[in-house]
Amino acid sequence: MTNPTDIPERSLNAARYELTFPERDSAADQDSEYCEVRVNGDRRRIRFHDYNEIYALPGLYEQLFYDELKCVSPTVLTELLTDTMAETGVDPGTIDAFDIGAGNGMVGEELVKRGIRSVVGVDIIEEAAEAAERDRPDVYDDYHVADLTDLPPALARSLEEKRFSCMTTAAALGFGDIPPLAFAVALNLLADDAWVAFTIKERFLEEEESGFSTLVNRLCDTGRLEVLNQRKYRHRMAVDGRELHYVAVIARRRQLAPLDWASARKRFAQD
Repeated sequence: MTNPTDIPERSLNAARYELTFPERDSAADQDSEYCEVRVNGDRRRIRFHDYNEIYALPGLYEQLFYDELKCVSPTVLTELLTDTMAETGVDPGTIDAFDIGAGNGMVGEELVKRGIRSVVGVDIIEEAAEAAERDRPDVYDDYHVADLTDLPPALARSLEEKRFSCMTTAAALGFGDIPPLAFAVALNLLADDAWVAFTIKERFLEEEESGFSTLVNRLCDTGRLEVLNQRKYRHRMAVDGRELHYVAVIARRRQLAPLDWASARKRFAQD
């Protein structure tokens, strides 16, 4: 178990980058938002979902999304999770979490600070694992670079044997980052009655295009996923000044998720 006091206060923003955003009237789609970053005298144009490029530059992720665009998802999600645990008499110190789409470790860091016993991360991007080890080396008990929809058999068995009592993912569902099938596979790696905490763009729970509306509603309607708490909140600001709203959901996984419920996915229009 990692002691929360062992994690230093965030100091990554000591190395600041010169950031330039497009004109505020551009109203770029969320999936196509970008900025220009000056690095060693050179100016780079980086799309917000090009995470490999962002993670490779120490402190850029925090400066861009948290300082400039006021992202609050890791804090909102982990606070709602541990508050709901407290309301039901569950001690976070008994919980082993599986953090999917773990990125550079901001959700994992919040989990440890809130008393979660252990955290294992997984992300499909090699640069994410490198950034987590570089920036938050004391957060994860283990961190895997893997595609949840195509796990090597040995890794799948190893993860299932850990009997995770919680799964978390913040702002990584939809937009092609974590598809519904990967979410369903991760659910099935958990112990019975495990906690499930995720945030998702509000529209993706209301419309069919992303695939998550159908999957989540079907899981809930059949009792396989029991929602205990949820909160609509402002995930972050868009570059044009709009508020981007997400929903944080806290649930318990009561039964396995049929993978064929998540296999069909329509192409969706981003906003």
